[in-house]
Amino acid sequence: MPKHGKKFREAQSRVPEGTALEPGAAVGMVKELSFAKFDETVEVSVRLGVDPRHADQIVRGAVVLPHGTGKTARVLVIAQGDKAREAEEAGADFVGTDYVQKIKDGWLDFDVVVATPDVMGQVGQLGRILGPRGLMPTPKAGTVTFDVAKAIREIKAGKIEFRVDRTGNVHAPIGRVSFEPNKLEENLSAFMDTVIRAKPSAAKGQYVRSVTVSSTMGPGVAVDSNLYRRG
Repeated sequence: MPKHGKKFREAQSRVPEGTALEPGAAVGMVKELSFAKFDETVEVSVRLGVDPRHADQIVRGAVVLPHGTGKTARVLVIAQGDKAREAEEAGADFVGTDYVQKIKDGWLDFDVVVATPDVMGQVGQLGRILGPRGLMPTPKAGTVTFDVAKAIREIKAGKIEFRVDRTGNVHAPIGRVSFEPNKLEENLSAFMDTVIRAKPSAAKGQYVRSVTVSSTMGPGVAVDSNLYRRG
């Protein structure tokens, strides 16, 4: 484990031990404890009562955060013909089927991939590259679609995807330290509502075990998970 610096330890010492805060107070504390010289990302980590080793307990989905993430995603659309033109007009950063080969050659300067169903035969070849990075387009996340314009608009507006990891945790960005606390709180609420709706029917017992918010460099602040026990 790497040793944390003095500023981190000072910030951590101000986090109330054994206390979980209301969402508004928690994001407010994350802002207060931020010490980096850049505009840090505010992240949420949710520990779920699922066993991701079982396919019927995988939690994944997508949500458009009401106030975005503070970062404009670079969108690659793999499409051809009219759909490629539609993607260009909708503001995609990169468009075309030739990017399949570019990705095979090592190009990865994008944040989200959207593909039309008719080219998934080609995109499927990229599974070993895109899959481990969480970049593979899927119908469930709305990134395999013929409505490419809608997909691009949502992504540019702050749509994020999430998927439970091997340890049963879900992580996601919910904004920047520079955001107003109420905007961070509303983004957190939208994300948690979506995670709760994504609860697998096979999940037994308590679904939301813990919720923690933090900035890129700062310590975690516990959020009262009782607020999400309806899940």
